[in-house]
Amino acid sequence: MNIKPLADRVVVKMAEAEEVSKGGIILAGAAKEKPSIAEVVAVGKGGMVDGHEVTMELKVGDKVLVGQYSGSKVKLDGEEYTIVRQSEVLAIVE
Repeated sequence: MNIKPLADRVVVKMAEAEEVSKGGIILAGAAKEKPSIAEVVAVGKGGMVDGHEVTMELKVGDKVLVGQYSGSKVKLDGEEYTIVRQSEVLAIVE
């Protein structure tokens, strides 16, 4: 099954949380920091949103920064995705 976002929405898949700290310590589940880097899986076409023309600047495969509590979480075929508006994406990671 595929997700096809509408208008200015973007489907992202969050990066996995680190299992080991920078110092080499194995982290327990509660100690893991939630990642804010995600990979763009699908993008909408843009168009008129709330009376303004929106041009999509993101493309599939981009690595982006998103807020920790941004968007709507959905689970599809055992994978968890987040659907956000393009305006909720903070930056592209290069």
